[in-house]
Amino acid sequence: MFETLSDRLDKVFTGLRGKGRLTDADIDATAREIRIALLEADVALPVVRAFINALKERARGATVSQALNPAQQVIKIVNEELVEILGGETRRIRFAKQSPTVIMLAGLQGAGKTTLAGKLGRWLKSQGHAPLLVACDLQRPNAVNQLSIVAQQAGVDVYAPEPGNGVGDPIRVAADSIEHARRTMHDVVVVDTAGRLGIDAELMAQAAGIRDVVQPDETLFVVDAMIGQDAVTTAEAFRDGVGFSGVVLTKLDGDARGGAALSVRYVTGQPIMFASTGEKLTDFDVFHPERMASRILGMGDVLTLIEQAEHAFDADQAEKMAGKLVSREGFTLEDFLEQMMAIRKMGPIANLLGMLPGAGAMKEQLKQVDDRDLDRTAAIIRSMTPEERVNSKIINASRRVRIANGSGVTVTEVNQLLERFGQAQKMMGQMAGSMGLPGMGPMSKKARGRQMQAQSAKGKKGKKGGKGKAPARRPMGAPGLPPGAGFPGGGLPGGMPALPPGQALPDLSKLDFSKFGDERPGR
Repeated sequence: MFETLSDRLDKVFTGLRGKGRLTDADIDATAREIRIALLEADVALPVVRAFINALKERARGATVSQALNPAQQVIKIVNEELVEILGGETRRIRFAKQSPTVIMLAGLQGAGKTTLAGKLGRWLKSQGHAPLLVACDLQRPNAVNQLSIVAQQAGVDVYAPEPGNGVGDPIRVAADSIEHARRTMHDVVVVDTAGRLGIDAELMAQAAGIRDVVQPDETLFVVDAMIGQDAVTTAEAFRDGVGFSGVVLTKLDGDARGGAALSVRYVTGQPIMFASTGEKLTDFDVFHPERMASRILGMGDVLTLIEQAEHAFDADQAEKMAGKLVSREGFTLEDFLEQMMAIRKMGPIANLLGMLPGAGAMKEQLKQVDDRDLDRTAAIIRSMTPEERVNSKIINASRRVRIANGSGVTVTEVNQLLERFGQAQKMMGQMAGSMGLPGMGPMSKKARGRQMQAQSAKGKKGKKGGKGKAPARRPMGAPGLPPGAGFPGGGLPGGMPALPPGQALPDLSKLDFSKFGDERPGR
């Protein structure tokens, strides 16, 4: 959604990087370009003014003027000011001291409240809660039926005593749902309210009535990120008429400019709490201002990528893989297949690669990434016998023809897969030696000497011909994903280039993916 804004800001920063010292004229020119970029992205004018004033004031300060690289200081200021506009710190749901916690959803019709209720219910369930969805949208045709279906897909309960379609009193349903939640031991109640095509007195009266009877702990304003400047007007109307404690952005996967949605927090003073990035129930997450600012500036979002990998990779599978690496057992095609299926569960490959630092320089290549390549690779491996998956060296020419016919591909594609798999085996061997990420380079001589000494002390013998041989380096174009999350051969599909200089991933070699615990500071 913020691709246009990212492109414009990237051009501004590219011009800054070539300057050794920034003059007042440089700062004014940079501020003017950033102002145009924000306005073109549909960011509200008051927000743009505040942003530019803060940028100019800080850019003319001693920190920038005395810096060895003032351009980087300006980029840092832009990042910090973006984070501030987006809310500063991540805002979490405030749960009631006494159950149930009541969360009320409000917004215009078509913003996605009903679907969001299912996503929120699924997310709450994954956090260990027992949510209850309440159908209080009794005006829109089939709204009650839609909520029931969404609740079933999310695996949560729904309270829908009225058929809807204009029948029933939503305020009475909302009031009864609280007692029903207490009887059925639900600790969170999510109230789905009706919307309108525009702001009117009836909508506000009904929303205020539901608010008064349920006394919500959180009132979330659901806003369509694609509606433009009307998002700010609608947010102000709901703030004055009903009041809300947080904002949820929906349809962030659209191609609209989306800047107005980012203005909602500044205009209303209420934080953005959640973001919906697709139609699936899994396309929903907590909104992190610092991560969104990082994406807009083209710096990637490695933390979200790691979290998705932690959820997608099975703990037992990761522990088994770690054990195989430590024991120096072979990395087989069966392991290869398991890793690809785990990557497939993480979502579209292009989206995952877009979270890597420097992905903005690979936009054209990312558009060519096809998830069906993984499906074809899986079909080839599944056409092999169990023996062939364990020992790929026995796959001769006749076997390759049989595998190609069985998977509906050409023999050339089978050959390419086996070649990439051979590269992956080398990378796994490197991991066993260095216990780091694939493609992070060979161990130092001292480290290798200590390892060989330790193995000798334990009476272990190295593999034949393995002495003095440096571990395989990362193939060209492999940015390096977490262990078990690499592409065939460790590289990007379609011969995509390596990351730009200075845009390498941080050292994640100390992460323990077998436990899936979040041990980052402050978490």
